Amino acid sequence: MKHSKRWATARMLLAGGAVAAVVACQTVQTTAPGTVGIDRKQTVSPLVDRSQLTQAAALEYRQTLDAASTKGQLDQNKAMTERVQRIAGRLIPQTAVFRPDAQQWKWETHVISSSELNAWCMPGGKIAVYSGLIDKLKLTDDEIAAVMGHEIAHALREHAWERASQAANANLGMSIAGALLGVGGGGMDMAGMAYQVMFELPNSRGQETEADRIGVELAARAGYDPRAAVTLWQKMGQADSGGAPPKFLSTHPPSAERQADLANYAQRVMPLYESARGRATK
Repeated sequence: MKHSKRWATARMLLAGGAVAAVVACQTVQTTAPGTVGIDRKQTVSPLVDRSQLTQAAALEYRQTLDAASTKGQLDQNKAMTERVQRIAGRLIPQTAVFRPDAQQWKWETHVISSSELNAWCMPGGKIAVYSGLIDKLKLTDDEIAAVMGHEIAHALREHAWERASQAANANLGMSIAGALLGVGGGGMDMAGMAYQVMFELPNSRGQETEADRIGVELAARAGYDPRAAVTLWQKMGQADSGGAPPKFLSTHPPSAERQADLANYAQRVMPLYESARGRATK
């Protein structure tokens, strides 16, 4: 009996040691801090290859567009599509402030006709904006820039890579421990991981704050009023109070604290906005 207990304890220690050895993470700095000062170092797992995740995201994006096209929902409103792509065309060059390599990404921007209040940017610069977000909330160009700047910021900061790393470590940890303890195992699917991190696993509150702050700077540098981020969230909050919360709010809660933070950082980047507007009028 004592021998069995010692063996069980040893197996537990072996499991813990194996998990720790295999999932040892690395610290990275994905972006420059910018005027808003985002300097948090991020922890990622060697279990998740960033380039593979980006490729899987691009495939998921293509499948999403193909499905929308089949339903007659892809870029159907020419004026809206051109409007969104024009705003993206002003925002994307500003990403170089945070990471120059983003200029080499294969950016795409499309509008999906849907009543959903939603928008996202996948790793590698694959953007989708849903028509319901613009139509139902009657968004101005400045507010659209706030949405897109926020979503682009998630891609710049590699938040999907962070979330995938956390999920992979948890999954592998359970698999290794289970195998050593005779419970069973499992594997990882990068395509499934890309879908999970984009559409199922929510961003952390810290990640949302980073995207908020980088988003207002991107908008300001592109000549869009960064204060529109506050009016955007006010509109989202009003939409939330009208019934079932918009899908966009499942990971983007419009709290009073968040609006105050946005207002604060929008004010910080106002000189960038005024400078960009000044250049545009010359």
